[in-house]
Amino acid sequence: MPLLIGPLAHPLMRARLAPDAVEAQPLQGTLRGGGFAGITLNGWPRLEVGKDSLPLWKSPWTPELRRYAQIFGLVPQFHHGLELFGLGDAADHGPEWQPRLAAAMAGWLLALPPERPAEAIRKRLPMIAAWVASRLRAADETPPLPHVGPVAADRVRIDSVDEPYAEYFSIEAIRLRQHRNDGDWTPPLLRAVFVSGDATVVLPWDPVRDRVMLIDQLRAGPVARGDAQPWLYETVAGRVDAAETPEQAARREAVEETGIQMSRLIPAPHNYPSPGAMAEYLYLYVGIADLPDDIAGLGGLASEDEDIRSHLIPRAELTRMALAGEIRNGPLLNLALWLELRHDEIRRELGLDEPAKAQPGLPPSRGSV
Repeated sequence: MPLLIGPLAHPLMRARLAPDAVEAQPLQGTLRGGGFAGITLNGWPRLEVGKDSLPLWKSPWTPELRRYAQIFGLVPQFHHGLELFGLGDAADHGPEWQPRLAAAMAGWLLALPPERPAEAIRKRLPMIAAWVASRLRAADETPPLPHVGPVAADRVRIDSVDEPYAEYFSIEAIRLRQHRNDGDWTPPLLRAVFVSGDATVVLPWDPVRDRVMLIDQLRAGPVARGDAQPWLYETVAGRVDAAETPEQAARREAVEETGIQMSRLIPAPHNYPSPGAMAEYLYLYVGIADLPDDIAGLGGLASEDEDIRSHLIPRAELTRMALAGEIRNGPLLNLALWLELRHDEIRRELGLDEPAKAQPGLPPSRGSV
């Protein structure tokens, strides 16, 4: 009978995996690492000699524990005759462990069809974790928003959720009924949703030189549409990983794609770009950065086959491009127009009282991409 230790001994995890566990004699030792426990494949803490009193909980091998262990490839470790479950060999560095996310992740994994192979789920753990984290952010951030839609306590009833496609991204087929504005309920409706998790978008802006940095790269969406110009002007963007905030993701992506550091992030209006068919939510920022003449170049992660070119453009030129229809990337268009409206106010907030002096920069050749 295993003894749950570390993250698996947490009340939220026990409630999901071993509700009938009973407390056992604590173990003396120290746990190292484990910030990604229950979130990534190799995120479990390791046990070392120490003087901490580590709680242990005895539980039978429930079906939930066995399935969970299969998905994470988690096996018991034996220590002085004790069968300890919840240990690995994680590195010391990492974020603080998030029990709420790990517990929500466990619930999501256990709700997947039991016939789905554990190996197939295991390879998707990073994207599943990002999606579960997105759902938690939505639950935390949206209740204070102004009410829109029918006035009723019960407005949406979800009958079933299937996942007919699950690779890096996935498709959810949701069968639901909605409370109509006239007070009646609709018949069951089938809606397909593209699931990708939340993303962050940041436009680097140098308010002293009054220039921005754009990137261009090939995009599969325009290719599929038959677009003759599938390279688009964009700004720094990327997925928000499960164990980071949107702001942390913005700073990470800026380094990965352009090599620049941002001194401050200024939130712009966050939004759903296409809520009728996509569950993606975008966190938009203007990033204050130092953008000298020689900072543009090539970037991107080779491990993700990214081929990214960066450009320095005067902010006024970006506004002209947006109004002329030369910016076809929606998030960049939003940020360009928002910055045009707010740049003077932001400069005052930054203590830059003198008017910005636009630099010539290196505007791109029109029609070049």
